[in-house]
Amino acid sequence: MRAIRRFTVHPVLPEPLRPLADLAGNLCWYWNEPTKELFRAMDPLLWEATGHDPRKLLSRIDAKRLAALAQDARFTRKVEHAREDLEDYLTVDRWYQGFAAAHPGAPERIAYFSAEFGVTEVLPQYSGGLGILAGDHLKAASDSGIPIIGVGLLYRHGYFRQSLDAQGWQQERYPLLAPLDLPLTLLRDDAGEPVTVEVPLREETYQVQIWVARVGRVPLLMLDSVVEGNSEAARAVTDRLYGGGVDHRLAQEVLLGIGGVRALRAYCRITGEPTPTVYHANEGHAGFLGLERIREYMNEGIDVDTAVERTRAGSLFTTHTPVPAGIDRFPRDLVADQFRTFAPLPLDRIMAFGTEDYVGGDRGVFNMAVLGFRLGQRANGVSRLHGEVSRQMFQGLWPSFDVSEVPIGSVTNGVHHKTWIHPDLLELMASPTSDSDTVVDGYDWSALDRVDDTTIWALKQRMRGDLVRMARQRLAASHTARGLSGNAEWIEHALDPNVLTLGFARRAASYKRLTLMLRDPERLKRLLNDPERPIQIVIAGKAHPADDGGKGLIQEMVRFADAEDVRERLVFLPDYDMSLARPLYPGCDVWINNPLRPQEACGTSGMKAAMNGAANLSVRDGWWDEWYDPRFGWEIPSAENVTSPDQRDAQEAAALYEIIENEIVPRFYTRDSNGVPTAWITMIRDIMSGLTPKILASRMVREYTERMYLPTALASARMAEGDHAAGTAAWKKRIRAAWPQVSVSRVTGLVSGSRALGSAMTLSAVVRLGDLTPADVEVQMVLGSVDDDDELHDIVIQPAVAGERLDDGVRYAATTVLDTSGSIGVTFRVVPKRDGLATIAEMGLATVSVD
Repeated sequence: MRAIRRFTVHPVLPEPLRPLADLAGNLCWYWNEPTKELFRAMDPLLWEATGHDPRKLLSRIDAKRLAALAQDARFTRKVEHAREDLEDYLTVDRWYQGFAAAHPGAPERIAYFSAEFGVTEVLPQYSGGLGILAGDHLKAASDSGIPIIGVGLLYRHGYFRQSLDAQGWQQERYPLLAPLDLPLTLLRDDAGEPVTVEVPLREETYQVQIWVARVGRVPLLMLDSVVEGNSEAARAVTDRLYGGGVDHRLAQEVLLGIGGVRALRAYCRITGEPTPTVYHANEGHAGFLGLERIREYMNEGIDVDTAVERTRAGSLFTTHTPVPAGIDRFPRDLVADQFRTFAPLPLDRIMAFGTEDYVGGDRGVFNMAVLGFRLGQRANGVSRLHGEVSRQMFQGLWPSFDVSEVPIGSVTNGVHHKTWIHPDLLELMASPTSDSDTVVDGYDWSALDRVDDTTIWALKQRMRGDLVRMARQRLAASHTARGLSGNAEWIEHALDPNVLTLGFARRAASYKRLTLMLRDPERLKRLLNDPERPIQIVIAGKAHPADDGGKGLIQEMVRFADAEDVRERLVFLPDYDMSLARPLYPGCDVWINNPLRPQEACGTSGMKAAMNGAANLSVRDGWWDEWYDPRFGWEIPSAENVTSPDQRDAQEAAALYEIIENEIVPRFYTRDSNGVPTAWITMIRDIMSGLTPKILASRMVREYTERMYLPTALASARMAEGDHAAGTAAWKKRIRAAWPQVSVSRVTGLVSGSRALGSAMTLSAVVRLGDLTPADVEVQMVLGSVDDDDELHDIVIQPAVAGERLDDGVRYAATTVLDTSGSIGVTFRVVPKRDGLATIAEMGLATVSVD
């Protein structure tokens, strides 16, 4: 029979052990190895059985065991020390407190919205890289003392659990997640009643409750629509991560954006936390938060244009995809039905924010990335290359500007070292002082320079052995789940802790090319089965439930791995998640990444492997394009100029085999008299000292703080002063109305032929401003190299100075020194100018000379 209610009974902890409840209630235990070891020591078998979940451990541990531990003076001293350590972690000033003291106007609170958060496997609310990145963002912010509040959804079935059938086809299972079994607390008011907020769903309004996870110093608000009184449609909104069709996806994004802002307001009201002044949308899923903030301002009596300026000034948007297919685009009619009664914000303004009204756009869809860019004064990609690709991809929003001027920057992703580095390796890096340039966040990343080769190699062997044990356990479970016939004794010999180990784990999206390594199967088999210097490959990854193409790639790989002549050297491990990933990265010697360049936005899996001393073998895409160095691994040459996809794959696969066979294998298997690969150990040291400091999530969140959060907070504060926002809105309205009258003509000073390098050039042009004044604009002389179509590239801007007034305009002149040789082009341009604009391209307006 089915229970009508579910609850958890916890044993009463003896007084000396009561701090364990607080330690289990804050997720920073996940990256605090001494605290984790404390829970493990209570009952090692139960720790494994509960999936390393301290809350479950405390709920199931035997009362007699608790009584014995309470009498163990050594254990209780460790409990007290862990409690003090947590208190210090939560209260002592950290990096941000010093930053804020030195930067008046630094935000008191920052809201960080994301559709998924991968903080720990015991809170399975993530599908892949986006969620893991969001989780690492919160953890690194907590470590640095950055006052972030996370906002997401609580999916009652999370993301799917993956298994395989006998034919190697992916199977999905969605286990029910009970919030009371998760490391969450329900937000309650002063009377102890659950707090709810209202969210519109088409023609109904439903209630949402708010669960709070403690991620160190950072509260993570998770919205849940499974509330009594809600319709079945409303209760289903938070059923699965990325589940259902387009209607369901829209409902989830409305809940995240609209409901997320309302949940923030409730949380801040109840806790007394300051209201955030910076709103960070991590991908377009959260874009609707801007609409709710505009609506809030309008409910205070502010007109819509002023409300938009107030909202934009405090908003930033991070895009994570370099391909149009990765962007959420909804049918316009569906969005219009959702927001038809979103008073007082007019529907036509809502629809305009997400309309693809640029050349090549589809006016029949509502684009969530376009919404993010239009309602965020600042925006960024997640690697330097991704920033470049994003500027090209979205140039249509700023058609009168060079690609280099498109206002999309980049902050390269990072990964949380305390989560992803093997504890024994991290311990070698720990530094008691911070008086060295190589010490960052308490760890000396050059510490391996003072550790002998034998110690480093022994640790790497141990890490590889941990991976082999985990892989064999998962292979055995998968063999049983698939119902495969035949003897499974081979699993006891699958993989070898002494063999060169390569890893490949990521989503099975087509552009990531999971099966590129199978391009020449016989050559791969020779590498795997070489009698003297073999390699082995560990593979994992999930395909989206609706992606049959991705499932087909997994099946192709699994069928290859099932063959008797390779199955001990190449394995596919189902159900890729954080619990699989944590031993996978340290156990690998080389990490493979072979996407179709430039379709990988960042690709942080290679960072996690590098943090554990693994070399990268990768196409120069995402972060690897930015920080590739031969000391850190190998570049797979990208054949982007090859037009045939088949030929491109063949060429890049051949390069992959060539590098493994002729460069990686010899370096790994060349040993000294002690059996240690000294050249390989040198590479491990170089990776840890030269690369790891760059890929830290602490570096990432501090860059966000300095380059994005602080300027956003200052802009938001300025817009809140007096009538600055209203004045800006009125000025923009006037500029847009008068802009068609602006023209540039009669450019003089141009001389055909050649000019000497280093010579000065003075040009002038007549600018007609119509109803505008010279104070409203900046006139620029723009130079750059030119292509065969006379398009300017690598532009340089020289502001022009207003001179005599003419009957038909104002003459402007500019002088520049020609310091670049080659074919150079020049033009004049007029752009709006006002103190407070984030960039000259903010309004997307520019008038260029047609002479």
